[in-house]
Amino acid sequence: QVQLVESGGGLVQAGGSLRLSCAASGRTFSDYDMGWFRQAPGKERELVSAIGWSGISRYYADFVKGRFTISRVNAKNTVYLQMNSLKAEDTAVYYCAADPRGSTLARLRGDYWGQGTQVTVSS
Repeated sequence: QVQLVESGGGLVQAGGSLRLSCAASGRTFSDYDMGWFRQAPGKERELVSAIGWSGISRYYADFVKGRFTISRVNAKNTVYLQMNSLKAEDTAVYYCAADPRGSTLARLRGDYWGQGTQVTVSS
């Protein structure tokens, strides 16, 4: 089992920035590819970004390219999502997820999930 705990959400004005963190425990962190999903009210959960176990491979959904950056520090068992130039449409609950390494990042399915952290962007 992998336990994931997100933090860093909050209320921010449009154009602002937030950094989400996801701390993992329970298994060897570098055995997992990691991702961030989000779910807005009335919408399906969607993959925002993913990063391979080594930190080299990364995937971004088109709607966040150039604004969000995913990174990980395996020594700290933590994955981050730096979100810049936030828009009102980025408002959602953001979830951290993990898959065994070797996943196709663009199709990360999320074998393990965190509880989510709310991001609200005011316009």
